[in-house]
Amino acid sequence: MMAAAPAEAQSLSIDLPAGSVRDQVTTLGRLGGVSVVVTDPRLWSKPVPRLRGRMSAVIALRLIAARCGGEVEAIDSLLYRIVPRRAPTPPPTPYRPHPQAEAAKTPEAPPPDIIVIGSKRDLPFGQTAGQVMRVSGQVLELGGAGGTERLTSRLTTIASTSLGAGRNKLFIRGIADSSFSGPSQATVGQYYGDLRLGYNAPDPDLRLADLAAVEVLAGPQGTLYGAGSMGGLIRLVPNPVELDRTGGSVAIGASATAHGAPGFDTQAVLNLPVVTDRLGIRLVATAVEEGGYIDKPLLGRRNVNTTRIAGGRGTVHLNITDGWSAELIGIAQRIRGADSQYADRDAPFLTRRTRVVEAFDNDFGQGQFVLHGRIGDLRLRSSIGLTALDLVERYDATTPGDPATLFVQTNRTRMVANETRAWVTHSDGSGWLLGVSYTGNRNRLLRSFLQPGQRYPLPGVSNQLHEITAYGEASVRLTPAILLTSGARVSRSVLSGAAEDARKQIMPIVSATAATRQEWSVLPSASLLVDLRGGASAFLRYQQGFRPGGLAVDDDYIRRFDSDRVSTIEAGYRFGRAARDPFALTLTIAHTDWRNIQADFLDSGNLPSTANIGNGDVWTVEASGAIRLAKGWRMEGAVSLNDSSVNERGPNDLSLQDAPAAPGSGAGSLRPIPNIADITARIGMIYETAPSDRSRLKIDGWVRYIGLSRLGLGPLLGDEQGNYADSAVTARMGWDRFGVTVGVTNILNARGNRFAMGTPFVTGKEQITPIRPRTVRIGLDTAF
Repeated sequence: MMAAAPAEAQSLSIDLPAGSVRDQVTTLGRLGGVSVVVTDPRLWSKPVPRLRGRMSAVIALRLIAARCGGEVEAIDSLLYRIVPRRAPTPPPTPYRPHPQAEAAKTPEAPPPDIIVIGSKRDLPFGQTAGQVMRVSGQVLELGGAGGTERLTSRLTTIASTSLGAGRNKLFIRGIADSSFSGPSQATVGQYYGDLRLGYNAPDPDLRLADLAAVEVLAGPQGTLYGAGSMGGLIRLVPNPVELDRTGGSVAIGASATAHGAPGFDTQAVLNLPVVTDRLGIRLVATAVEEGGYIDKPLLGRRNVNTTRIAGGRGTVHLNITDGWSAELIGIAQRIRGADSQYADRDAPFLTRRTRVVEAFDNDFGQGQFVLHGRIGDLRLRSSIGLTALDLVERYDATTPGDPATLFVQTNRTRMVANETRAWVTHSDGSGWLLGVSYTGNRNRLLRSFLQPGQRYPLPGVSNQLHEITAYGEASVRLTPAILLTSGARVSRSVLSGAAEDARKQIMPIVSATAATRQEWSVLPSASLLVDLRGGASAFLRYQQGFRPGGLAVDDDYIRRFDSDRVSTIEAGYRFGRAARDPFALTLTIAHTDWRNIQADFLDSGNLPSTANIGNGDVWTVEASGAIRLAKGWRMEGAVSLNDSSVNERGPNDLSLQDAPAAPGSGAGSLRPIPNIADITARIGMIYETAPSDRSRLKIDGWVRYIGLSRLGLGPLLGDEQGNYADSAVTARMGWDRFGVTVGVTNILNARGNRFAMGTPFVTGKEQITPIRPRTVRIGLDTAF
């Protein structure tokens, strides 16, 4: 995939309204993909005039610095800082990387650098309390158009099931409910821009193409993001529309998988101004075929789990007037999985002995309208969107001696969401935010058994939610080194549900075929951020999160499950930035009290259902860091430790009856929360150099270890998974407008069980989901 040109060489369309240095630097950083440090708070708040024209990000940065009485120092090709001018400004000199410039940093104030958009107040990273991770779009695109697996392979704090693209559930910080996709809301909020991508559907697995970055905020994030962000949130930050430059890029790649079928990927980006400096569009298209590697000898088929993904998005940007703009955004993606990707543990390697085709389909679409403006220091933003997701899953439900049987589950979700907020942020991190939001979501879960020529409907369920919310947050600088933040969210939810396809003969004994109720929730938060000597900082943060309840099917009964809630307190320390400083370190420890846990489990008929299973505790310790070993060489490392347990049984808990206690646990403890490895560790090495004035080489390699976890709760789901290592290396040689990429995943062709379930109906067969075998990819990219 194409990597961006160096910031000093890439020509951009620049139109920065008059304002403070902070305003112009923040906008320039997003537009040009650069990070900027301003070491003097007086420079940070200085007013500067409008800057307009076509130039590189570095030239624009030098002009901003000159106008505020500063000068630019380069840390590397994408990292710069503005410092007070030490002498009369000399004529511009050619850009020269200066890796040691950071040593001269003044210690008086923490350097505001990367802007955390997910804070909803555009706070610099150094002024944000809590664990925040950011992966640049350039890093995510290296090696082809990938999906969410690019994040899980780089961040140890994110875990995922492995049912297949568009079917997985994501977990952050050990907040995992189950392996199945039922009516319960996701524990991780996923956003494109300001609007969530789904409510109670699995990860849509959008291709991470043409993004400025992906932000991951560890949870809970209830105050700013409400329900469904108990574990945290993942936010896709798109590249902006350029209003006076026609350009784009094209990238293609071909891959070969050991023991499997070949694959390909392609991506195209087009930026087109319609009315210069006022109206423009940006289009992105992707197509991927992931070659299969699972064989089904009973059907005489090989490489059955080929998956095809096609999608794209378009953005229309209009500058209404100075300081006000509007955007219309459309996103669509289609996934077609020819079959599932699990295998039998006791069968020959990469084979499955089934007589049915377990294909799956995922169709996702979203439309957004966004209005953004400012009145003096006050910023306003309003977003409204419509989302549709249809997921069809097929599972082998054949029992010995019976005809081939499929279980088919259809999940249809329709959502409308709106958020409007106003905020003011000052250069020292103080300020306030007020917002209101509305979410309307309808989900229909339909189920049936299929045999040759026959269909047997099963009871399904529909859930509908209307949620109105008001929230606010304020930050006060108590001392030059201490920033106090507090906030709260108040929500009113109206929940309703009804049975679908309930068989007439069981209607008299169904406990409830329809239900409606209202819930109020208040989610407080507070944090304390302390700036330490040498550019380090420490924080203490408390926040709550929740999920509303709903209806679920259990053994032909329709019954209610209640809302659950988490309360988390975390403490952290951080020093430096991984891609900027010679040394960087982040350390956090968090404890989560999880009450009335919602979980999807298997009922007595092995059908997925949902209930409140009890209360739990989750402890997490996470550390990450980076060190610059030599010129061009950087080593990164991260580790996440998790210790969790469900320590009380819920009143409706059927899944935990007779479940054995975890080894070494007390009599009141049960098994650990499922799908969360006790340890996840990663180490990576990056090398970057410029062999000539017109070429650039980047090599990025890593090794990741996923520790032991269990599939689920209860005796039927106690299968072990994890305990394997994965690896990859990617190299790209780029010239002015052309690049060649070579990559290898699973370098050692290791065998590991990512996930211990492919179908819930044959759990006794010891299923495994193998790692994709060694895969080699070659790619070409060009820009125009």
